[in-house]
Order: sequence, then C-alpha cells, then structure tokens
Amino acid sequence: MNIHEYQGKQLLAKYGVAVPKGKVAYTVDEAVSAAQELGGPVFVVKSQIHAGGRGAGKFKGNEGGKGGVRVVKSVDDVKASAAEMLGQVLVTKQTGPEGKEVKRLYIEEGCDIARELYLSVLLDRDSSRIVIMASTEGGMDIEDVAHNTPEKIIKVFIDPATGIQAFHARQVAFGLGLEGNQVKSGVKFVMALYKAFMDLDCSLVEINPLVVTGSGDVIALDAKMNFDDNALFRHKDVAELRDEDEEDPTELEAAKHELNYIKLDGSIGCMVNGAGLAMATMDIIQLEGGSPANFLDVGGGATKERVTEAFKIILSDPNVEGILVNIFGGIMRCDVIAEGVVAAAKEVSLSVPLVVRLEGTNVEKGKQILADSGLPIKSADDLGDAARKIVQAVKEAA
Repeated sequence: MNIHEYQGKQLLAKYGVAVPKGKVAYTVDEAVSAAQELGGPVFVVKSQIHAGGRGAGKFKGNEGGKGGVRVVKSVDDVKASAAEMLGQVLVTKQTGPEGKEVKRLYIEEGCDIARELYLSVLLDRDSSRIVIMASTEGGMDIEDVAHNTPEKIIKVFIDPATGIQAFHARQVAFGLGLEGNQVKSGVKFVMALYKAFMDLDCSLVEINPLVVTGSGDVIALDAKMNFDDNALFRHKDVAELRDEDEEDPTELEAAKHELNYIKLDGSIGCMVNGAGLAMATMDIIQLEGGSPANFLDVGGGATKERVTEAFKIILSDPNVEGILVNIFGGIMRCDVIAEGVVAAAKEVSLSVPLVVRLEGTNVEKGKQILADSGLPIKSADDLGDAARKIVQAVKEAA
C-alpha cells in the first residue's frame, strides 16, 4: 500500500525524523490559510498524487506550463498555483499518458538547501536483510545513478539479529560526506528512519531528496512510504490513510473478493491458482508470441462465486481478446473452477476465445462440466498446449 508524501512525513515526524513544516489543502482557500499559518517568506506548493516526477510533470492542456511542484514567494502566488493545480490532471513519467487528477496539495515551508542527497531503507531479498541505501546524488532517479555511476551508491546491510547500531548510521553519514554537527544530525535521522521502517512494517521508505540545510540540519524534503499489505492488520491507523482514488478500480474490486489481480498491457487474460503458476503462465504466453493482460491468482480455496467474479474482472478490461484459465487442483477442486467459469461465461455473454487447462483434484469431473456447458470452450492437455491454443485463437479472431 502506498500513501501520499504529506502522510508519510506526518508518520515519520512521530519517530523523530526531521521534516519541514507543512499543511495539506483540498481547496484554494485551505491552501491560502496554510500559507498564512506557515508565514513564509518562501512556500512550496506540491501536488499530492501516488507518482514520482511531479516537479517535472506537466498538466494536461497546459504542457508548456509549470509542473506539479512549485516554489513561490507570496501567499498570492500560493493561491494562484493552487487554483491552477487542483482538479487538473498531472502527467509524469510514472503516471503514464493518462495522468492523475490532483485532488489535494501540500503547502510546505521553504528550505535553505545546501546539498541534496538520497536515502532509503528497504528489504534486500538477495541477502534477506534490511539495507540502508544512500547516495550523494540526491534529487535524481536512483535507477539512473545505479546505471551510470554505481560507485556513488552506499549500501549498509543490517543483521536482523542485532538490528541497527550507531556505527551503521555513522557509516551512512560519512559515506554521504557529512561533516561536524551534520554527522550527529545525520545519525539521528538514519536511526529514526530505520525504527519507523521496522515499527510500521514498511517495504520501502525513500527520502529523495534528503537535504543538508545552510545551517547544517539534515531534513527529509520528500518522503515515499510503501507498506506490506499483509501486515496492515497490525496498523489500523496506517490502513486508514489509503487513498482509493489513487488506485486502479479493478484492482480494488478484485481485493474485495480476495483476488490477487494486477492489470498489465497485453491482450490475453489469465486466471490461475497460485502466484508461481500465474508467473509461469504469463511467461509461456509470452514465449508463444502472446502478451498477458493481467496477473490474477484466485488462491487455493476459491469458491464458485469468487471464480465468477474473477472472470468478470478479467473481461472488464477492454483490451482482453482471449482468456486462458490454468488450474492445478490441489486444495482447489477442478470442478469448482469449471462451475465458476461456466457461470461467468453465461452471465457476461462470453465473446472472446477461452482456453481452459485443468489438472488435479476432480479433473475429469471438471472437464465434463465444461464439455456439457454448450459453450465454445477449448480444453488443453498441458500448459504449453494451452498457451499455443489461446495465442492462435486470438490471432484468428483478430
């Protein structure tokens, strides 16, 4: 789960992470009030959407204008910027060409920036440890830094048996070139950031840029926080920060039915039980010359009703030109899947090719249900056969 920048800063501030003062605004009047309360003399007006690159982004219909993050020097300028940004669609390199509507702003006090740095805490799956990653190249995409100047990235791995120690934080501070009192401020910042990451069950906390001010303080000028969805039951306050307007409505609908669904860009819809099998299914579709339209895992204990909803969710994507159902019945029974597929196909008046591969518990019963349905469903003997058939069927239907 993702949250907005201002929400992340509010959470981090509770752990002692230094952040600039700021207030969220949903209207122009609220933006003006926030600026008056902050006092100035410099303000930053920030669009709040779940996407990076806001400063370099452009508003639809005003591609030659200013971006989604603006530094201004008066309350009147805050008012003008707020009026130009609220309700408009901001397009960044992370939103895609459709962009996202700006429904809230963050009005923040200006900052005397001496240096811009990068700092993040995340899970490194290769080492099964938490890693603190830092760079002197703040304000840039860390992927570009890793590609062009990998020597400028510092990685400090934390042993889960000991947790973070002061020497870890000092290693980061010295690696970033902090000096004098900056080191003390930097160590405090790193320790607080790590504690927030662990306590809140985050999957990522990214500060870009982390700035050193003219007076030597270390402050988070931006904040991105991602959370482990599986741990949200422990953090009701964090779960309440979810902004469903920023999420794909189809993925939200899938979550209501306990389905793991992610929309992709292809034309072949996939319904599979098990994440590993779903990945393999998408790979073999690609291998046969097709392109998957989604990742959809119905889980091991799906009911007929859940399968029916999964089918309808796949077909709600106008790009879907064919569907491949690939089920290995262990906990899941093939006859339940077959009943759900038949029910859904009849309910939505299926108009695209459908290939079904069943194997495992009650497989013969499942195949019989499909055969007796009277629907134009193609059966497959194995996964390779299923992928070839659905790719060919989509090509023939085009």
